[in-house]
Amino acid sequence: MFELLKKDPSSRARLGRLHTTRGAIETPVFMPVGTQASVKALDNRELEEMGSQIILGNTYHLSIRPGMEIIQKAGGLHRFMNWHRPILTDSGGFQVFSLGKIRKIREHGVEFRSHLDGSPLFLGPKESMEVQRLLGSDIAMVFDECPPHPAPREEVVRAVKRTIRWAAECRAQPRAEGQYVFGIVQGGTHADLRKKCAEELVAIGFDGYAIGGVSVGEPEPEMFRQVEMAEPHLPEEKARYAMGLGTPAQLVELVARGIDMFDCVLPTRVARNGTAFTSRGTFAIKGGAVKEDFGPIEEGCLCFACRHHTRAYIRHLLNVNEILGLRLVSIHNSHYFLQVMAEIRVHLRDGTFAAFRRRFAERYVPTEKVRKARADDLERIQSA
Repeated sequence: MFELLKKDPSSRARLGRLHTTRGAIETPVFMPVGTQASVKALDNRELEEMGSQIILGNTYHLSIRPGMEIIQKAGGLHRFMNWHRPILTDSGGFQVFSLGKIRKIREHGVEFRSHLDGSPLFLGPKESMEVQRLLGSDIAMVFDECPPHPAPREEVVRAVKRTIRWAAECRAQPRAEGQYVFGIVQGGTHADLRKKCAEELVAIGFDGYAIGGVSVGEPEPEMFRQVEMAEPHLPEEKARYAMGLGTPAQLVELVARGIDMFDCVLPTRVARNGTAFTSRGTFAIKGGAVKEDFGPIEEGCLCFACRHHTRAYIRHLLNVNEILGLRLVSIHNSHYFLQVMAEIRVHLRDGTFAAFRRRFAERYVPTEKVRKARADDLERIQSA
């Protein structure tokens, strides 16, 4: 059940609480991505200490490795990875539809080949929901069709029709005890299709709603517009989730547009390249400018990396390919994303979100390197 606690008078931002059987989730919330039952470079203790309320896992990847037999024998995904807080599982639809030419869409799902060994596989609404039931996630996502960007309107129309039909099939499937199911709004860049998809999903009835098919190659202003196309047609009393987003600056702006939940691989993805997020944007720790910089990654940050190590030391670790280097940057970046969301919640509670939003935009400068990392991720997925 989603509890709407407060609405911001200056925007569409909301303060809320999503109750699950494994505890309440304070929203807006950022979910670290643990695609393969692990948030890259971080352990569960670190995630808990930095305030992670919920993490994300992936149906497609986990069903292939380690496979459902192993996870079932372990007693479900939570026990397998020893994570006792909520988990949201993606349906696997995005990974399947990213395979492009090596998949065939059928009436009740998609035929494709494993990215590991090329073996034939099939995934559809029934299969995806059964895997998520066995995983025992707290929030399961419906199996949808995510059209590429750009795509002809007729292709997006077909994707919306399938998404709605498959959502109804997902809704009818058995689920784990206490498991929520969220619908996913598709529709590309077309306002009428976003509206139609949202209204049809609401008519079916889900525990929450996600906006999918965003940040898949379109410019940032277009991404914001797609969210704005869908959000007004989603019920106020249900949680809203923008899938796969975004940078810290985007998170602030999307909260202002009425979104409650987010996930993104960026904190750990760019950390592996030596890029750190700060309140003023990102910078490359590997660069010579910090060779003799004995301050923390960011002054005032309370993460483990900033409390115990210097930029110069972390730069050294990265440049000699020591694993600890990428771990420390991953810790800092993940902590920073979670801290931004915690600050947003405080300002929403105190009625000062508008001022916070303005100050954040003034000082935060995104870099081309982060945008390129997102583009590289898309290219890598699509060529897998």
